[in-house]
Amino acid sequence: MANPVALVTDSTASIPPDLLEKYNIRVVPLVVVWGNESLADGVDIQPDEFYRRLQTAKVMPSTSQAAVGSFLSVYRELLDGGHDVLTVVISSKLSGTYQSAAQAREELGANGRIAIVDSLTTSMEMGFHVLEAARAAKSGASLEECRSIAEEAKKHTGVVFAVDTLEFLHRGGRIGGASRFLGTALGIKPILEVRDGKVEALDKVRTRRRSLERIANIVINRVGDRRPVRLAAVHANAPEDAAFVLETASASLEPVQTLISPVSPVIGTHTGPGTVGLAYMTGSLIP
Repeated sequence: MANPVALVTDSTASIPPDLLEKYNIRVVPLVVVWGNESLADGVDIQPDEFYRRLQTAKVMPSTSQAAVGSFLSVYRELLDGGHDVLTVVISSKLSGTYQSAAQAREELGANGRIAIVDSLTTSMEMGFHVLEAARAAKSGASLEECRSIAEEAKKHTGVVFAVDTLEFLHRGGRIGGASRFLGTALGIKPILEVRDGKVEALDKVRTRRRSLERIANIVINRVGDRRPVRLAAVHANAPEDAAFVLETASASLEPVQTLISPVSPVIGTHTGPGTVGLAYMTGSLIP
């Protein structure tokens, strides 16, 4: 009889607390570095406080990958509790968190009981990978079956987002193909996505309202007639705009699940306030 599978992800996933609790998903925090402070993402600093501080900060925050020790403590607890562990983490092209998870697994000599999936994305696109694997785990799937489902989920998800400014992505070195929009006219709102693990440019529009409509329309067109569809609007201190994007897309797509979630302070450090995104997953991989 296989061990029950426990899910571990990192704090950039933006999975709402009720779903973390429902599926008993463990979250390992990345780190916000602010001056002399090292703050565990979503533990020592929450989104509301983060954006309040950002408004008046003289020193801008930076970020650091999740620590090996953070993975070690979670892994030890789960292994000692009789679980196998599936870990799904932020793109290895955006963070060193995958390497931290792998190093912790090596230190424990637990290759057969801990599987690690590079989501090649972040935020609720990654969250959908985690949740799909968690549903499988809850139904009794093995570690290998859960790993396979998380890998397969990558083919069925995406995330499209708009930033108010490219300044934060540029400063954090995460700008990728969006660099071609640097230096464009003020007021241009870039539309971006995470593609092949990196932030890439999709389009640019002239107003905030147009950017929100464009996000919804891109997702509607990408999803097409694939069903069922799940939608998650994510935002950096812009809940009303996230709700507008979610409602606009939902009117066409009739999703079976919708949620709105703030992005974590680590993601907010790189995207900046006002960012709004829409993640989606099509189909169902669970029998």
